[in-house]
Amino acid sequence: MIFLSLHETLTGPRWALQGSYLPEGFNLALLLTMPRASISAVLAALPHDEETDDLGLLPPIEADQEVWAAGVTYLRSRDARKLESSVGDVYQMVYDADRPELFFKSVGWRCVGDGIPVRIRADSKWNVPEAELVLVMNKLGEIVGFTLGNDMSSRDIEGRNPLYLPQAKIYNGSCALGPGIVIASPDEFRNLPIRIEIERAGEIVFKGETAITQMKRRFEELVEYLFRETEFPEGAFLMTGTGVVPPESFTLQVDDIVRISTTTSDGQVLTLENEVSD
Repeated sequence: MIFLSLHETLTGPRWALQGSYLPEGFNLALLLTMPRASISAVLAALPHDEETDDLGLLPPIEADQEVWAAGVTYLRSRDARKLESSVGDVYQMVYDADRPELFFKSVGWRCVGDGIPVRIRADSKWNVPEAELVLVMNKLGEIVGFTLGNDMSSRDIEGRNPLYLPQAKIYNGSCALGPGIVIASPDEFRNLPIRIEIERAGEIVFKGETAITQMKRRFEELVEYLFRETEFPEGAFLMTGTGVVPPESFTLQVDDIVRISTTTSDGQVLTLENEVSD
């Protein structure tokens, strides 16, 4: 597994490969200007012999890179959207349509990483995490790897009217990415599990699991639509939707802990963990 992570250091953010720092000038955006076929070789040629310290992880994204998201890509997600909305037919239409739902989620500087709090909106009473696989693409629209994401959502705001989607999805602390990026071809992660558990006062109050194989749409289909008429000169990130949705009676509370995890094809467990803040 080729694993890239971004770390806090005394001199600022610094990327690491396999747990060892890359040269200080390394930049993910520059890497994502390269063809997919070159990326692994470029990384292998870079020196990385200084082990990382424990000052903390940052979201594995550069400040100006964009995170987009796909909606209603799983049957369970379609059903949940219909339940929360008084105009549920629009979600059935998107689920069945040729064109997927795609929306802007965050810019890099607004994302949070593993161990950094996510937030719930003060003007919402129904807030949930959404556990997602996040595709990493280069500027050519080639999928070069993945990370994990939490697409925090205010379901009552979106449910009032689909036009409120940006307010339900885009706010400070609403997008978590991490713990790092796995560089791999899409075929290496089409069958991964996606797990979520929510801890409250030391007890697990919700957990669930789905599999990427339960997605209605293929990765390449989502990416092709995203890159239509839109350029991403520094690459882009795409959340692929959620198939694990808490019940209608559930809402996040301050101090909850959200853990999203997967197990890679070589048996490595990756976990994105965030406490909930207001």
